[in-house]
Amino acid sequence: MNKLARSAIGALAAILTTAAAAEAAGLCKGFGPQTPRDISSTLGTNKRVFTMAPAPSKLNLCNIHTHTNAEHKGPGFSVSAGSGEHGGFKCNETASLTPAELQDPGHGAGAYHGVKPGDTIEVHWVHTSCDIEPGAGLGSCLSEACANPQLRVETQVFLVVNDPNALNFMDYAYQGNMVDGLHQAKALPTGTGSPVVFAGSTTGPKYTEEVCSPLQVTWSVRPQCAKLDINSLNVWAAMGNVFEEDHSHGVRQLVTAPELLAPIN
Repeated sequence: MNKLARSAIGALAAILTTAAAAEAAGLCKGFGPQTPRDISSTLGTNKRVFTMAPAPSKLNLCNIHTHTNAEHKGPGFSVSAGSGEHGGFKCNETASLTPAELQDPGHGAGAYHGVKPGDTIEVHWVHTSCDIEPGAGLGSCLSEACANPQLRVETQVFLVVNDPNALNFMDYAYQGNMVDGLHQAKALPTGTGSPVVFAGSTTGPKYTEEVCSPLQVTWSVRPQCAKLDINSLNVWAAMGNVFEEDHSHGVRQLVTAPELLAPIN
């Protein structure tokens, strides 16, 4: 057997081994790239491609929601919070918070449930190419006339603290804001690094590496945490919002299988 033949056989064996490993692991097949991921890694071998969504300023904001603990892993949020629906990652500065920052003004009964000072949350501003009104759940991002939209999620991970000098969530809320005829958040976070943009899917605890999301989403994830005042989250919930959000959601565990991830360019 010549060297070329041995090389070809070796390459084929590697492909078959990878395929067998994927099957043994029970990975979902035939789906596009999945989310969440480690944004510090550019690795990915999923070959399903789709047109990336435009900038959020060219789309309609359709939903805002939060997850307790970061679904993604990044340079500023790499402390493991464990597995399961309440796992994910915490901001690196979590252990260095002061007693004052950790004091809970709501004593466990704040208007925004499932979040207390010291928690990490990942906020998703979901945008769609559909002509819709913002509302509850990801269903608000679709319509009968627009069943296959371009979707884009702008993402910021926050370390929640009791501090009026920290960022105010209301600065990033919707509150009926319109810009050039499009529904828009009042602002999106800045100063936490250049967002990492990549192709992925929807998230949430009902999905795993075995049960994949079919939706195609352009993600834009900021790599560093920022401190957010817990009182502002409670105000957002107490005054009501069109998204009907009054609690933080669970996480989808990190997707690590290369065949379920898109390469980051």
